Amino acid sequence: MTSKEIRETWLNFFESKGHKIESSASLIPMGDKTLLWINAGVAPLKKYFDGSAIPPKPRLTNIQKCIRTNDIDNVGKTARHHTFFEMLGNFSIGDYFKEEAIEFGFELLTSEAYYGFPKEKLYMTYYPSDQVAYNKWVELGVDPNHLIPLESNFWEIGEGPSGPDTEIYFDRGESYDKRGKELIEQDLDNERFIEIWNIVFSQYNAKPGTPRESYKELPSKNIDTGAGLERFACVLQGTKTNFETDLFMPIIKHTEDLSGVKYDGQMAFKVIADHIKTLTMAIADGAILSNEGRGYVLRRLLRRATKYGKKLGLTEAFLHKLVDDVRDIMAPYYPNVVQNEAMVKRVILSEENKFLETLTLGEKHLLDALEKVDVLTKEDAFKLYDTYGFPIELTLELTQEHNKEVDMDGFYELMDRQKELSRRNRVQNNSMKAQEAEYLAFKEPSLFIGYDTLSSRSEVIKVFENGIILDKTPFYATMGGQVADIGTINGYPVTDVVKLPNGQALHVLDASFDEGEVVYAEVNQDNRLNIAMNHTATHLLHKALKVILGDHVNQQGSQVTNETLRFDFNNYESISKENLLKIEAVVNDAILRAFDVVTTEMPIDDARKLGAMALFGEKYHDIVRVVNIGGYSIELCGGTHVSNVSEIKRFALTSFESIGSGIYRIEAITGDVQSKIAASVSAYMDELHTLEAKQQRLLEEIHSIDPQFEFNSRVKPQFIGSYRDIIDFRNYIELYKDDNKNLEKTLLQIKGKSALSNLEQYYERDTLTPIVVVKDMDKDVLKQLIDAIYDKIKADAVCLINETEDKLMFLCKTHKNNANLMVKKAAAVSNGSGGGRPDFAQGGTSDKTKINDIIESFKEWF
Repeated sequence: MTSKEIRETWLNFFESKGHKIESSASLIPMGDKTLLWINAGVAPLKKYFDGSAIPPKPRLTNIQKCIRTNDIDNVGKTARHHTFFEMLGNFSIGDYFKEEAIEFGFELLTSEAYYGFPKEKLYMTYYPSDQVAYNKWVELGVDPNHLIPLESNFWEIGEGPSGPDTEIYFDRGESYDKRGKELIEQDLDNERFIEIWNIVFSQYNAKPGTPRESYKELPSKNIDTGAGLERFACVLQGTKTNFETDLFMPIIKHTEDLSGVKYDGQMAFKVIADHIKTLTMAIADGAILSNEGRGYVLRRLLRRATKYGKKLGLTEAFLHKLVDDVRDIMAPYYPNVVQNEAMVKRVILSEENKFLETLTLGEKHLLDALEKVDVLTKEDAFKLYDTYGFPIELTLELTQEHNKEVDMDGFYELMDRQKELSRRNRVQNNSMKAQEAEYLAFKEPSLFIGYDTLSSRSEVIKVFENGIILDKTPFYATMGGQVADIGTINGYPVTDVVKLPNGQALHVLDASFDEGEVVYAEVNQDNRLNIAMNHTATHLLHKALKVILGDHVNQQGSQVTNETLRFDFNNYESISKENLLKIEAVVNDAILRAFDVVTTEMPIDDARKLGAMALFGEKYHDIVRVVNIGGYSIELCGGTHVSNVSEIKRFALTSFESIGSGIYRIEAITGDVQSKIAASVSAYMDELHTLEAKQQRLLEEIHSIDPQFEFNSRVKPQFIGSYRDIIDFRNYIELYKDDNKNLEKTLLQIKGKSALSNLEQYYERDTLTPIVVVKDMDKDVLKQLIDAIYDKIKADAVCLINETEDKLMFLCKTHKNNANLMVKKAAAVSNGSGGGRPDFAQGGTSDKTKINDIIESFKEWF
């Protein structure tokens, strides 16, 4: 079977058993901060298993693209380690359970209508106390000698759903290993038995610190399975490893052509094939290469593949040329790879060229270091690896070429230290939330009527400890990034509205009601309108981002409130101020065009034909709600909107920032944007008032010395209701700072001129050893001043002390050849420092309370 046929067989089988086919989610987790990547078929479905959402059907099947990066260094060394792989899955949420799941598995694997595995080639493990699973396999005709009890056959990750599992192995025969099933029993590395499928019976709520036998049964038992497509292909195509299957060989053959080296199982070919697949699929899903998070993982993969390319003689950029092969392999099931192919190539080529430059730079640093030592220090080796991205293998090769060594023990010590630090900082919460049995059990329908009306007479159909459910409600519950409505029920304020697993809205309020009671529910109209304005503007913003930046931009999160809208999205680089202003202008142009906003419910396939934009990776029901803004923007959305975009009035960005690797956030406002922008810059006002007060003080001091000094203060920008106001105001603040810096310099210059033109104010006519104290004098003027006084009175010695806001500076000039000793003594009595020549020296201290001690020390010298 080809990989395409393996996928189709899986999906067609489970669809025939009543499963809904779920398309693969994006590799980038949506709304799940516990994961760096989608790493299992169940990961995008967690919300169904923990009871926080109800699935479109209780039976689901999928083929999920996944990335796991904890074994990067093993890729290419083994037959089956990959960073990117595809997981075949079938799932039951509160529907069929253990026996039926095993029956499905056996039929799919052994029937000639499907995969046709000989049952005598299959071995199954099971949890020792799981007699039901054991009996079912035997009943289906599996030799009991092929059933292996293992304590490790229990799936749990922290608190939440857990349970025993059964794993299915395929025996490839004695030609791979003479040993038998003890390889499975003792978990020994081998090439004979390939684990192809794991079926998890999720039936308990795990609780840390509680013995397994005391775990409580789940109110909703589930089935979660995972089978590796690459492993199925290896067995069904009869290849030695996964890499000789049609999932990798086209990439390997192209690498042969590029390198002129014949493939014979070399690790370099496998690493390149695996890593370019991961890079292509991840970048097509919106990931970027960077120095943090998932972007760092991709950068590491690209550099690792480039390094192995060098082993095959590939010294120039080549990975981008293999993207076509990944496209051809994956396109039948993942069309977005075709859509984003050009962009993926561009990103990879750019990164390849950067890394080749990095290698050149790293090699120069290494050779410079080797000139000075015989053994490269652990610090230098780690810096080359960590800072310059220079592979440690290349460091070893080059040092050996120069007959020198590397402190590898020290290098690995620093590596381990960094890994430990990374582990401490990593989020370790992959567990699902515990199911809320009370909410799951309540299935009586509650109708949302808030699209059409903002008030209703409704019946209380359920009272929970923290709120009530109505038979029908105008209140929108928090979901899809939109906050809940506010309002009242029988005059009591509704503080929150929460969506329950079965779709009802839980109204949270501090009041007592009885089931069956009829109440009056009323949504705050002004608040709802403001939310609707911001939500419709969010759709226009999404469209504008694609218009200005490109179709690769997709929503990564959002929040819509009555005051602001916040939109998170992916992009390959930061956005210039000019493009931000263009995005704002595109939205305002759409508002001026006064598009009608029409919402329609339709089958999801019809919505896709219409060109409706769906959130990438989000799961939708068969019937979806389409928000069509005059044909300009068409999105799937369950939120509330205005009826015509002209109701938004105006749109303005208020902030833009990076919130992660290749993820950016825009915040914006609608309606009376001019006054709102004026309010939004309030954060800068305290700083501005401080700057204004400082400028006033500086000008007063300058005018006290030079009344003729002229200065034109800057004119504060006027708000026009645009992101331009934010930009202009920030610039205004920066220019104000520059003006104040220039005034400080001017004041010092004026003080210096004044000081030098009126020397008599600093000393008594009779003394030949004056001690002069000045304030806030420029240090350049101090030298001129002490020289001028010394020359003017033909002094034996002059000591000058300058007092500023945070320190004292003292200078001495004399022909007695002890200026340096005078300054050192002054430094000693003031906890400062100083020194210089016998005829001129200077020092200073931050202890301003010591000024009299300094004066006394000078007097003693005199």
